[in-house]
Amino acid sequence: MKKMFLIISIFLLIESSLFFCGCAVMESAGRFLDGSLFEEKRKSLFKSLEKDGAVTDMELTVTENKNKETLITISILKYPMLKFRTANTGEDGSFHLSSLEYLAGSAHGWNEFTLELVGEGMFDSPDGILEITELETVQITKGRIQRYDTRLTGNEALTALRNRRERISAITKWMITQETPAFANIKEFTNYWEPLLFPEIVSAKKRPEGWLQEGDERKRTEDINWNHSYTERVFSEELWPVRNSGTMLRDWEEALSWIYMECEWNNILVILSDKIIFNKIK
Repeated sequence: MKKMFLIISIFLLIESSLFFCGCAVMESAGRFLDGSLFEEKRKSLFKSLEKDGAVTDMELTVTENKNKETLITISILKYPMLKFRTANTGEDGSFHLSSLEYLAGSAHGWNEFTLELVGEGMFDSPDGILEITELETVQITKGRIQRYDTRLTGNEALTALRNRRERISAITKWMITQETPAFANIKEFTNYWEPLLFPEIVSAKKRPEGWLQEGDERKRTEDINWNHSYTERVFSEELWPVRNSGTMLRDWEEALSWIYMECEWNNILVILSDKIIFNKIK
């Protein structure tokens, strides 16, 4: 028991330090813990080429599983928290997208899940050309959550992750309707949105002008004096109880990368909808 606690403590330390600089080590640690790291053997690695002066910074890995099936994993380096995986790839390079794998940490732990996909595409290995012709998300099928020293697995984790996905979907649908600048990375995204979503927890100089007005109703929940009047002025009605209860803040603190991914989803689809040319490097 002490040994397992030590492993989890070390893992949390790694995740916290890598939150803004990528998830490669974190993903390997998670896959090591559940044994999946040893189920596939890498056959080749491809990196995307520059196109029209823009670098997409993508990687495509071809692996073989224990059943001798050829699989493809697609990564966009700007979004290190996610990977797209295919089912068995045909001899002609055709494939069906099977899942999106998400893994990202915070100061409190991590969220990990597999989101079922419906989609298809083609990878011409000799020429390094990837084309995805369809991609739709379905439902989270499995996952795990680490909160401090508590770990959720199985149905308990699945229920919590699906509920969180519903809340994140609601807040991000509202966020993308607002006029915002383009964000180069998650740090810019955080710096812009945190003062607007939670002016109560940021420094006075970062708070939006007029966030607190005369006669505003404020109520204390979980050590934060939430401005309910600001909530009603700014947010859609379905988000009022989520923000005023502190639930939105917990999602922000524990699943910021997830929120960022959902807000960037249309940009991700644009990247994947184009014909992408890769160069084999291994």
